[in-house]
Amino acid sequence: MASGIATLFNSIANDYDKFNHILSLNIDKIWRKKSLVGHIDQSIDSVLDIACGTGDFAISLVKAGAHKVHGVDISEKMVEVGRQKINRMGLAQQIDLQIADCAALPFPDNMFDAVTVAFGVRNFEHRTESLKEMYRVLNSGSELILLEFSKPQHSLIKHLYGFYFRHILPTVGGWISGDRAPYEYLPRSVYAFPDVADFVAELQGAGWTDVRTKSFTFGIATVYYGKKI
Repeated sequence: MASGIATLFNSIANDYDKFNHILSLNIDKIWRKKSLVGHIDQSIDSVLDIACGTGDFAISLVKAGAHKVHGVDISEKMVEVGRQKINRMGLAQQIDLQIADCAALPFPDNMFDAVTVAFGVRNFEHRTESLKEMYRVLNSGSELILLEFSKPQHSLIKHLYGFYFRHILPTVGGWISGDRAPYEYLPRSVYAFPDVADFVAELQGAGWTDVRTKSFTFGIATVYYGKKI
């Protein structure tokens, strides 16, 4: 449940950035940057970043040209670490992080020029309600950008990916952090998440139109784009 997810991420918040980049070989940074190309620029005034964590995607959004980013997350510790990082980078005027549940967003209708999520939607307790909330707070004609892990279809890549995710990542994560549990949760959450076609259908069912996808690194990650009418 949501409180359990918050507790899990609170427990790894202080070392999250370091472990995340080490265990992903820094490829996650490339995925974030590529997902925004052609979609976020200086014409975007205000963005809502859901499941903002320690602020990596919010920072990428500002670097891509967004003027103001509001980030929300249910983990107090992740938000605290994110605020410290943003302050060190001198971005506090452009990025505001706060604690909020994405299934009940504390924002009025039609407030944002874009809504984004990076590697967070698979953790949503109430996914349908959250997708509808994102739709509600977005301006008409504006775009959702949702980046998430996916399951490769190529047989060799699928095998290697599964072995790394199920065995190497939890072992190394446990060695480094002293707690294997969060790194066992990651592969479980990815394999429990719908396949790309099924999640596209979920987005459409929540009201999103013109839903498109783009895969990265042999299908290890997928970015979903959707429009609000």
